[in-house]
Amino acid sequence: MDAFAQLFVAFTILAVIHFASNESSFFHRYRLYFRVLAVLLGLALTVRYILWRGFFTLNAVEWWSLAAAWVLYLAEVYASITHIISCIVNIFPLSRPERDLAGYTSAELPSVDVFVPTYNEDADILEVTLRAALQLHYPEHKLHIHLLDDGGTRQKQHQPNALAARKARVRQQTLRAMCQQLGVCYHTRDENVNAKAGNINSALPHTFSDLIVILDADHVPTADFLERTVPWLIDNEKVFLVQTPHFMANPDPVERNYFSAFTRMPSENDMFYGTIQRGLDFWNASFFCGSAAVLRRTHLERVNGLSGHSVTEDAETAYDLHAMGYESVYVNRPMVSGLAPETLDAFVTQRMRWAQGMTQILLLKKPYRGAGLNWAQRLGYLSSILFWLFPFARIIFLLMPLTYLLFDLQIYHASLQEILAYTVPHVIATYQLSTLLFGRTRWPLVSELYEILQCTFTLKALLKVFRNPRAPSFVVTPKGESLVREYISPLAGIFYGLIAVVVLGLIVGLHKMVSEPLTRDLTVIVLLWNTFNLLLLFSVLSVLIEQRQVRGQARLPANDEVTLQDSAGRAWVGSMLDLSLGGGKAKIHARQQSLPGEVKLIGWCRSLGRNVSIPCWVLFHDPLSGIVRFSFDRTSDAVWDDVVAYTMGDSRRWKSFQRRRTRPISYWYGMRHVLKVSFRPVLQHMAMQIKELWQQWVITKGK
Repeated sequence: MDAFAQLFVAFTILAVIHFASNESSFFHRYRLYFRVLAVLLGLALTVRYILWRGFFTLNAVEWWSLAAAWVLYLAEVYASITHIISCIVNIFPLSRPERDLAGYTSAELPSVDVFVPTYNEDADILEVTLRAALQLHYPEHKLHIHLLDDGGTRQKQHQPNALAARKARVRQQTLRAMCQQLGVCYHTRDENVNAKAGNINSALPHTFSDLIVILDADHVPTADFLERTVPWLIDNEKVFLVQTPHFMANPDPVERNYFSAFTRMPSENDMFYGTIQRGLDFWNASFFCGSAAVLRRTHLERVNGLSGHSVTEDAETAYDLHAMGYESVYVNRPMVSGLAPETLDAFVTQRMRWAQGMTQILLLKKPYRGAGLNWAQRLGYLSSILFWLFPFARIIFLLMPLTYLLFDLQIYHASLQEILAYTVPHVIATYQLSTLLFGRTRWPLVSELYEILQCTFTLKALLKVFRNPRAPSFVVTPKGESLVREYISPLAGIFYGLIAVVVLGLIVGLHKMVSEPLTRDLTVIVLLWNTFNLLLLFSVLSVLIEQRQVRGQARLPANDEVTLQDSAGRAWVGSMLDLSLGGGKAKIHARQQSLPGEVKLIGWCRSLGRNVSIPCWVLFHDPLSGIVRFSFDRTSDAVWDDVVAYTMGDSRRWKSFQRRRTRPISYWYGMRHVLKVSFRPVLQHMAMQIKELWQQWVITKGK
């Protein structure tokens, strides 16, 4: 067919995909079949595009233009392969029924060891996790809590740095005393070998329970965590893992800095845990994510504990056990609340470790061969691993328009009609399928924003792995940081440089469009591509302004009915608006009444099965609106336990919060969203940089 016929057929297929993807369609009862139809047609357009590009557009007179064209084509092939594999993996997301321990006797329940590995986290963070673990609904004689301290090892206590050695000794004494007070077992070891994996493996010979729960130091479990996970291990001896989502109680830097969208926009975690892990679970390929999981000891011992060959020991261990024929289960209910990295620097550090670890698995384990894995499991692991190679393609997509605009390299040989017939339908189909598969857990263009933000830093980390797959070392992600002032991230410099060259390309391209009419069609296409990149880079600038955050604990929405009571017995009834470990905000129904400085919050605690009475300090009260802000007064260990149970112990709170922000939006809404915040950060950066230069000049002049 000629280009016009191709154009007609392609847009007819796009219309069918749109109809088949419509959940409110008259044929809703057959939505699974229409879902498959939409995916097959969308992937057909992608394959058609890649074949057309390979057979008809890769030609050039100069060798350097040909080389650039092939680099771009290989990046497109990579993106298409990851897209195709992702669609296959996520086409049938599994929704498992919720289960509990109601039908089991105490004698039938396996014993459980809860491991809380720690390296440099504060005692306050650890104490909350341990207190919550002690409140898990499970027979007391079958539940054992263990703190695994890698910051107080013998190696740490006898290191050459005297100050660091003293800090390690003080840390060990502090944590040992805290564990003794709480009734928790304290463990440490001689040497810091194999990081987190080695820490956990060193505790295995000293513990004896049937199941092992692993919780990161900042991951606070709700009381029903074991009730909803253990049944899957009791009924199927082949199950080695039950994984649950990591619910983040605070925004990551993108969510916090990018128009404060934490309560309105699905997080990066929502996409992975709300969609991808469910898709993997259908193929028995959901994998261990390092925390918020239950593992069977006997199966873990068959692979000699957690693997330490890569810096993502969790996914690697799951790979080894899947290869042995064991099964995994994913329970899609948020029952563990953790902390996301507070600063952009910490966020990038975490993502670099994930990218390096997954690339190590690719190079060392070779999952494309996948001895012991079935074809679906191979695709599942390849989907998760290949995603982390995105920096190579993202950098190419950012810079390739400049090779044409600035250096006149012929990177894309096609007419405007051919681009409309092949390229545009492929791009539209890709976004259609992304919306179909991930629409509720990822807003349009947000993935591109995350990738651009990370690509330059992660690319360097990946090159290090390809040079030496065993070179990377485990880096602990900083948690619990506070931002006492607003400032521009030190990572901003590379993005200033990218914006400068992209703007230069835009200026040169506009001149080329006027002065070279014979290539105007292609110039317009490349200019649009370059402008799209510029808008994304402008949006990244908003993330690079670290917003002030002084609260020690993140507050999440709440809607509990509560009563505030003073020492004289007077009571005010109202509803909670938000809540954290430190306090909360409520709206009382009574108006025009003042509250005393000290009250008690009385409310129903589902995890404890009773009302709690928590002493509070009133920080603010507006009699007109009834708004009350208060902080908890932790007068005793019993009160502290009640605070942890009331604020962190009910998984329904996390589930409700997650549900309210996982909603689909249109691509055009997402585009308007990006445009809305694209230009304001440019002015903010200019103003803040000028202010910084002025302050430095004043200081220099004063000296």
